[in-house]
This record gives sequence, structure tokens and C-alpha cells, in this order.
Amino acid sequence: MTMQQNEAILALDIGTTSLKAVLFGQKGTVIVSQSVGYPLSQPKPDWAEQDPELIFQSIVKAVQQVLSTKEAASYQVKAIGFSSAMHSLISMDAEGNLLTPSIVWTDNRSVAQAEKLKEELGGHEIYLRTGTPIHPMSPLSKILWMREQAPALFHKTAMFIGIKEFVLHRLFGTYVSDYSIASATGLLRLDTLDWDEDVLSLLQITREQLPALVPTTHILKGMEPAVAEQMGLSADIPVVIGASDGVLANLGVGATGPGEVAITIGTSGAIRMVTDHPLTDPQGRTFCYALTDQQWVVGGPTNNGGIMLRWLRDQFASPEIEVAKKLGMDPYDLMINYAERVPAGSEGLLFLPFLSGERAPYWNANARGLFFGISLRHQREHFIRAVLEGVVLSIFSVGVALRDIAGPATEIIASGGFAKSAVWRQILCDVMGKELLVPEVADASALGAAVMALYAIGDLDSLDEVKSWVRITHRHKPNLKNSEVYLQLYDMYERIYSKLKDEFDIMAEFQRSGDFTPSIKG
Repeated sequence: MTMQQNEAILALDIGTTSLKAVLFGQKGTVIVSQSVGYPLSQPKPDWAEQDPELIFQSIVKAVQQVLSTKEAASYQVKAIGFSSAMHSLISMDAEGNLLTPSIVWTDNRSVAQAEKLKEELGGHEIYLRTGTPIHPMSPLSKILWMREQAPALFHKTAMFIGIKEFVLHRLFGTYVSDYSIASATGLLRLDTLDWDEDVLSLLQITREQLPALVPTTHILKGMEPAVAEQMGLSADIPVVIGASDGVLANLGVGATGPGEVAITIGTSGAIRMVTDHPLTDPQGRTFCYALTDQQWVVGGPTNNGGIMLRWLRDQFASPEIEVAKKLGMDPYDLMINYAERVPAGSEGLLFLPFLSGERAPYWNANARGLFFGISLRHQREHFIRAVLEGVVLSIFSVGVALRDIAGPATEIIASGGFAKSAVWRQILCDVMGKELLVPEVADASALGAAVMALYAIGDLDSLDEVKSWVRITHRHKPNLKNSEVYLQLYDMYERIYSKLKDEFDIMAEFQRSGDFTPSIKG
């Protein structure tokens, strides 16, 4: 069974900042795409929340927009596939009403609970069983925070879910979680693909308070008729639950074979590889999440990707913004043009890009950013290039951990917003020291969701078929001289982090409390 010329798959990708709805035709061709943004609320320091109902309405709006276009008019939507950001937590009461907003992955309110898990509650053993590093991002830490800091809310919660589960509950009236999203909670055993009873006991919750577990190919039918009609869909359309955005990004760029590494640098960053068995790191540096019940994605995310360049632009690049306006250029393009004037290594200026703390490989929410080696010779172009290099060095640090546990890369495929810049792509290639391939894939996670949907409904015999759909648009060869410079810088990057770890903790506490004195007495 294959897709006909007038048939299409609708992929819905629930991201941190927006919902993308993409209609795909044969072999992953994009027919039409729409994006609807939504805000991130920070009601307190270290908190990060979103309105689940607003996200649901964004889905409805995006689907309406896609299906009302002239491009979509001649196509029949055969199925829907879902992708979603990981690690969100939402509390629901027994009547199915919201008790909390969606507490998203960037939320750091549970720093103390994450440390308690690491130091007192067997966090490393939990990681080895579940594949989710102990960090404030995970629902594991967030539920423990709720139990300790908001006990009334904790005891009122009938169901702990994430944003995808909320959306599917609104569509179908049932609570289900795919293995992929569930494997990113810290609550799921990798070896059994079932909730970890020891973790549930630790948290003092029951499996009845968690969604039913299903494969990433699970098909839901019988959508709420009023919602289906509002979106312009049939209530009987097959909806494939899909997986998380990270593992689907590997699928979307065709990086599913042994040694095939996918690197994504958007707002944040990640590096991942698919394996045929669960794989965790004795040092706890990497994650392991499910793609299917027989394929696993190992790797790690960084907090600080393209958002670093945006921070630099917003805070320090007013002259570039004004010049770019006069020239009709994108300010980012002008900034990167400046960076191109500077040789590899930024003439001795090194940037540790931990402005939002850091996830892999350190899993340290207290890590803080640093420019090291500043001298009078350094100008704005040096700082711009150092930021580009620092973001890539953070990706490389995760790549080192990935290589240690899964073996060397045989192929590197890169995607994300950074890939628009030839300079930034070459820096990544030089740091990795290996040929870099850049595919023509605008929305890798959405394409992965579409491929999973096609596979689930029987239109694909294998997920590997997507490899033939991916067209490589850029190839970069490493400059070996630059690679040597970056290896030396990376050694320094690691040493600086190790030496300043205690100082990061002190500074983070100061920033949270505003009371510096107690942290440095003695």
C-alpha cells in the first residue's frame, strides 16, 4: 500500500515556542506549512510555563490554516502524525481539569530536588534504568518538587501528563503516552518499556496517575466530532501518536543507521545516534530515548544554541542592526560576515555558552556563561566568532560522550537554523573533524512524524525508506589546521569548566537570592 498523488500526511510538531503544521506529499515533499507561536511565561525566577489550552487552540488554528490553502485543496489527508517537545509536566484533576500550566523543559524550579536525587536518592541508578539524566528539566524532578513544595496540589493531582498527552486527551478523551515521550520522563524503565515501580514509590504516586503506555506507531481514531469539524477533518482520520521531536529529527534527516550522527542547532542544540538497544553512560552524560520498541536514540541536548547569537545581537549589536537596516540585510548575516574576518580560535578568545545553565554533558543548571582570554586586541567580530565557536564546542562536548559509549561517527548530518550560515557550518565541520552533510529538510521533526505515520498505517515497509527522500544540499570538508586549533581550545574549555564548577554554584545562588555574602564567607 502506498500513498497516491492526491494523498497527503499532516504532521503536527508541538515545539517550545510554536506549533508547526506541515502537509507532506509523496517522498516527503512539503505541500504547505504553517506555524503558530505561543508565549512562554516566567512568573518567578527559574520558572517556565505555558498555557496548554492556548497550545491546543494553536493546533486547531494551524490545521485550519493549512487545510484552507489553495495548495492543500487538491489533497486528501490520509493520516496525522505527532511530534512533541519533551519533559513537560501538567497536573490534571479527577474531572479532567487543568490544575497547573505546562511546566516546560527550561523550568529550573526543581534544582534542589534534582540535587537531592543525585546525592541522596539513588539518582544515578535511576538514570541507568530510565535513560533520563537527573536534571530539573525532567518530570521526575518536577513531581518531586511538587510533592515537597506544593503538597496540596500534589495530593489533588489525579493524572500527571505532558503537553502531547493533554492535546490527545482533548482530541480523544483518553490518556495515552508513547514510549518515546514516556522514556524522557525519568519514570520509564528502558528494559521493560513500563513505568518504574521503584521510581513511582519514591515519588509516592501510582501507575493509575500516569497515562497508558503505547508504541510510537499507535493509531487513535474517533476524534471529538466538534473539534474535527472545526479543523476541517474527518473524525475517523487515523492519528498516529508518534514520538518526541528529538528522536523524530534523526528519522527526518535519515540518520537511523549505525554510526550515523544527527546534529541539530536551533534555539538550543543536540547530537544523537540511533542504536538497536538501550544504551546509557556510566558517567551519566547522555540520554537514551525510544524511537520505536526496537530502536533507541542516544545523545544529548545543549541549552545554548542559536539563542546565544540572538542574545549577542539584542544586547550588543545595535550598530550592526542599524547598518543592516540601511543595507537591507539580515543583522545576523552582517554579524556572521564580521566573524568571517577572524581566524579559527578567535585569536585567543574562548566562550563558554552557559547562559541558560547546561544540560548534556554536565547536566548542571548552575553553569554560567564566560568569555575567557579577553585582551585589548579583541573587537566585536572576535566576540561574534567566539560565540559561534562556543556553541559548537558545547555540541562537541556531547559528541565526545556519545563517541565514548556508542563508537565513532561514520556520517554526520546537520540541520537547524544555524545551517543557513556557511561560516557556522564550516566551524562545526572543523570542530568535528569530519565531513559534514546538510540536507534540504526544513522541518526534520515534522518529517519524522509524517514518516512514522506512513509506517504505522502500512504505507512504508521500513522507516529507512526516508533515506532515499533526503537530498544533501551542502557538503563541508574539515580544514585540518583549524581542527587542530579547536581540539586545543576544547581541552581548555573542559579544564575551565572543571575549575569553575564550584564558582558557578556560588554565582547561581547569588543570582537567585541576591545575597552573595553567605556563599563566600570563610
